[in-house]
Amino acid sequence: MTPSKSEQAYELLQSKIVSGDYSPGYRLVLSSLAAELGCSVVPVREAIRRLEAEGLVSFERNVGATVASVDATLYLNTMQTLSILEGAATALAAPLISDETLAEARRLNREMEACLADFDPDRFSRLNIAFHELLYGSCPNPHILDLVHRGWKRMRAMRSPTFSTVPGRARNSVAEHDALLDLLVSQAPSAAVEAAAREHRTNTLNAYLAVAGLPPSTLTLPAAVHP
Repeated sequence: MTPSKSEQAYELLQSKIVSGDYSPGYRLVLSSLAAELGCSVVPVREAIRRLEAEGLVSFERNVGATVASVDATLYLNTMQTLSILEGAATALAAPLISDETLAEARRLNREMEACLADFDPDRFSRLNIAFHELLYGSCPNPHILDLVHRGWKRMRAMRSPTFSTVPGRARNSVAEHDALLDLLVSQAPSAAVEAAAREHRTNTLNAYLAVAGLPPSTLTLPAAVHP
């Protein structure tokens, strides 16, 4: 079935924001976008409202819709949300992850480790995204998986600043990846997997907040999921 004009507009705008073609502050002019899509401004407006709800677009009176800028609060909220959802998704996926997938994840992590010698934050970030997709991708709960995907899309749209701003975080991230893989290979309890995945995401967040001169995230694990 052919996607609606609203869905087409949403997919086009989202892809251009996530890819960086539309950078933070870029004005989203309804008439121009409608002309590009060959439709009225109504589906474009609907698409922009969806993107605004996802935090990818901001709207100001007398300015209109623009691609949202990165700010510490949005980054904090997105990473805290991801720490909960991705931790749960990884724990649920754990029994379903094949040996081949774990081996591929380990290979990607070795590539990330190799990046540390002549650090390339963009390449490291791409490998990092692929690594985590392998771990949570088998999550059998489609609703949790959808929310995780939305969180990662938001992070990509913000051009996630951690590895560029805090390059030293990359080395710790590789070590935490290995520890998480060790838990998965040993078929550790799901609570231990969830706690490790959530702590990993929180550590990345706190590394960024420290450089920004902000207090660390106070989000803590419920007692029931501590290993």
